[in-house]
Amino acid sequence: MRENDIRPQDYKNGQDKAILEDVKYLTGKKDNFVTVNCPACGSDNFTYLFKKYGFDFVTCEKCGTVFMNPRATPEILNDFYANSATYKYWNKNIFPASEKARKENIVKPRVKRILDICEKHNIATNCLVEVGAGFGTFCEAAKETGRFNQVIAIEPVKDLAESCRLRGVETIENSIESVKSLETEPNIIVSFEVIEHLFSPKDFLLNCKKLMAKNSIIAITCPNYKGFDISTLGLVSESIDAEHINLFNPDSLENLFNSCRFKVLESFTPGELDVDIVRNKIIEGEYNVDNQPFLRTILIDRWDELGGNFQRFLQNNKLSSHMWTVAMKVK
Repeated sequence: MRENDIRPQDYKNGQDKAILEDVKYLTGKKDNFVTVNCPACGSDNFTYLFKKYGFDFVTCEKCGTVFMNPRATPEILNDFYANSATYKYWNKNIFPASEKARKENIVKPRVKRILDICEKHNIATNCLVEVGAGFGTFCEAAKETGRFNQVIAIEPVKDLAESCRLRGVETIENSIESVKSLETEPNIIVSFEVIEHLFSPKDFLLNCKKLMAKNSIIAITCPNYKGFDISTLGLVSESIDAEHINLFNPDSLENLFNSCRFKVLESFTPGELDVDIVRNKIIEGEYNVDNQPFLRTILIDRWDELGGNFQRFLQNNKLSSHMWTVAMKVK
């Protein structure tokens, strides 16, 4: 799999334009931004790190989480995501154009990984809920396996919720905070690339937890700030943007789960695109490795020989920028 398979370059100009529209909206609300403690550990000991798109990011001195601070209030964020130009552009253009590649290379492997985790930890597969279901591809693929008795999408963005319904997926068009109960307590909750967008990740996990059956699991994916492509590219990384207001690392995310009284079962970084993302930035002239001969050797001069092996090294050592955490709700 390559980055262009899931983020077609043909749509980059439109995506960049949509991003700037969203940044303009958030910039206009900055007077109402609020200062917060670390979203992972709650510490008020943080240090200014950098600015991007005009927004300040700090680093927690206790757990290393990087986060936007000050940040938009929950009310501003709710309105932002409901009307985001970027989300509308992805739903109309990028998701449909990359649907086949995403389903084969990302979604089906995710479904298989969830089933393997359930089997490994003896988790029932009666009811699966995806929070932030987006375009609905994962829920559709989960249904197609026939392994889950019920699959439910929770998606607050109107256009995306409609995309889920068009796939025949049972859909709740609401935020997780507004869902007080479900007819069937889920055995599995999944949420892919959502927690990094939220005002209060702890409240998000606690709201998920109250819906879950005892001895059920939750699987979360998000960027790993200490992963290769983000830590290498720095501000050039597209994972650092106006929407990703929480940039966790494996240890800090595990601490957050523990503070919510979850039992962490697994934490791993199975990302496949780190080296391809950095290589593309080099080729496009956005990142220079003239003074980094080691990276140039791997990513340019001996790419065919070393690129795949280096990506597997990152995966196996919790050094990829794509991170999973799986935890259990216990008594």
